[in-house]
Amino acid sequence: MFDRISPAYDRMNRLMSGGLDGRWRRFAVRCAGLAPGDAALDVCCGTGDLAIDLLDEVSSRGRVVGLDFSEPMLELARAKTALVEWVRGDALDLPYGAGEFAAATIGFGMRNLADHERGFRELRRVVRPGGRVVCLELTEPPAWVAPFSRIWTDRAVPLLGRLVARDEAAYTYLPGSVHRFPPARELVCVMEAAGLERVQFRRLMLGVVAVHVGTVPG
Repeated sequence: MFDRISPAYDRMNRLMSGGLDGRWRRFAVRCAGLAPGDAALDVCCGTGDLAIDLLDEVSSRGRVVGLDFSEPMLELARAKTALVEWVRGDALDLPYGAGEFAAATIGFGMRNLADHERGFRELRRVVRPGGRVVCLELTEPPAWVAPFSRIWTDRAVPLLGRLVARDEAAYTYLPGSVHRFPPARELVCVMEAAGLERVQFRRLMLGVVAVHVGTVPG
């Protein structure tokens, strides 16, 4: 499915977010607590925008890796920059050693993993003690926002998918995946079960997006 929608992926992200997705990614990057010279990993990187934003934090002295299982997505990412190491790989079995990175991020990808706790365990494993794991993800909004949010995600987004991406099925999957994903407060428990500490989150965009940050023990 992700191979199929890759040509329209960036355009659909801009439309679905009202152009705010870049702001959300930059906030997530700031939460990673990176410094020039650090190494950072972005998992489920898609077409690479979040990984590219990480470059601004680590500078030319640092290292950024973007990992995804969809080769067509990675091809689009490679066309954007060669300064990131673009790698095809499995988020549930990362090909990196323990503590190899100063921080790891995952943007709009965790809900697509078959095992959320295992996904966070892998992110925790490859981040050094004291480093951060950051998850930017869509989430079920507060009750007063939910009826309006569902009109957008359940009705408008599939229509956009049909008109823009020529793939209504993929963008019908998206709202379903949000509804199945643990709510923001429950996701804190999932991250803690994966071994992360001091887990906090902040809601954005009237609560329909959340950024969770956990620290690797040590």
